[in-house]
Amino acid sequence: MFQTLRTSLLSSARCWDTDSERSYQSLFDRLDTNKDGKVDVAELRAGLKAMGIFRHGAAQKIVSSGDQNKDGYLDFNEFTKYLKEHEKKLWLTFKSLDRNNDGRIDATEIQQSLAELGMDVSKVDALKILKSMDIDRTMMVDWNEWRDHFLLCPAHDLEEIIRYWKHSSVLDIGDSLAIPDEFTDEEKNSGVWWKQLVAGAAAGSVSRTGTAPLDRVKVFMQVHSTKAKPISVIGGFRQMIVEGGLASLWRGNGINVLKIAPETAIKFMAYEQYKKLLTSEGKKIEAHKRFMAGSMAGATAQTAIYPMEVLKTRLTLRKTGQYTGMFGCAKTILRKEGVIAFYKGYIPNLLGIIPYAGIDLAVYETLKNAWLAYYAKDTANPGVLVLLGCGTISSTCGQLASYPLALVRTRMQAQASLGGSDQPSMSTLLKNIVAKDGFFGLYRGILPNFMKVIPAVSISYVVYEYMKTGLGI
Repeated sequence: MFQTLRTSLLSSARCWDTDSERSYQSLFDRLDTNKDGKVDVAELRAGLKAMGIFRHGAAQKIVSSGDQNKDGYLDFNEFTKYLKEHEKKLWLTFKSLDRNNDGRIDATEIQQSLAELGMDVSKVDALKILKSMDIDRTMMVDWNEWRDHFLLCPAHDLEEIIRYWKHSSVLDIGDSLAIPDEFTDEEKNSGVWWKQLVAGAAAGSVSRTGTAPLDRVKVFMQVHSTKAKPISVIGGFRQMIVEGGLASLWRGNGINVLKIAPETAIKFMAYEQYKKLLTSEGKKIEAHKRFMAGSMAGATAQTAIYPMEVLKTRLTLRKTGQYTGMFGCAKTILRKEGVIAFYKGYIPNLLGIIPYAGIDLAVYETLKNAWLAYYAKDTANPGVLVLLGCGTISSTCGQLASYPLALVRTRMQAQASLGGSDQPSMSTLLKNIVAKDGFFGLYRGILPNFMKVIPAVSISYVVYEYMKTGLGI
């Protein structure tokens, strides 16, 4: 049904023929449901949804791009100019995919083009992508089919077109171990990249603040809960509220939010440099090199901001009146324990990056491809809800793999503040935990960690979308 409706709406809207003006007018009239001579975001969104090409944020982006007088609407002249400019860009992308210049794109050409962008897709997956655009079922896509498919999609170059098949960077669950997002050359040159980073940082700040009580009870359980003296989630909340009141549930959140911006910026800049080092000039980075670059960028960012991680743990666990604040805490640690204390737990933290990022990406791609294989019929775009679901599950699996290392890291960061003179190494601490609490002792506090995933993902996604709109992305 979607394919038929899309064809009927777009089939007459050919850019380079004598009837183009009349064709655009027909399409405009169909979208202008209230017949006021203008198309707003709501009308365009409804039209996209009716054609089965709805994508979150697409209507807003199209109106923002074509709205020359900034009145929030597209009149017919603005609509026509936007479509003509957009088609020119789509034509260039189509030609870059059409490697044998026969005027058609087949699955092999799609597979080769994606491989050059570091996306290794199977022939089956390439056929699925082709099928989503193949209106006449010839298993080949000509210019008209390509144009019909992307005419009302704001993406135009190849990297932008495949972006919604990739992992979104907005899923901030408070553990910034994932591979950084990538930006096109156009986004870097236009300055859009920093707006995206700002939007991501704002989303992370609100998300972490919203889930801070769960994060604090997680750390509390990691450090204080044992097999002999177990602490439940409710019990942990009760103890913290009795000791410091309701506001104490947000202890350590200030520095947790404060470290987002430098960590994001360092990770992004390091990622770009590592990609250049691992790839020959003029060539696209391969998938395994992208993973290596991302892991090294994460390690670089963690090394730079790690003292803030230690401060966050100490401030999260502090008792009322123990420190005067962030700087007071830093002075106390420096005076009593020396500079080395700011890197306690650094090794398990670094080791946790590889399993987290690797499993996160692997599970994400597996789930997304499985959904496409079993449920997708006329599209290769799973949609926002499916991608968010895949991202939530993959992040959870990544946490499961790296959580024992995260627990050891937190214990090592907190050791001196607990008053004990014994400072065991990572391996000794692991052995002690397993000996006293068994294997499941390595997962103390994981329940509140799981509880915060869905609200953290939801909050960060919503705030990210609002920030992007506010920043004009």
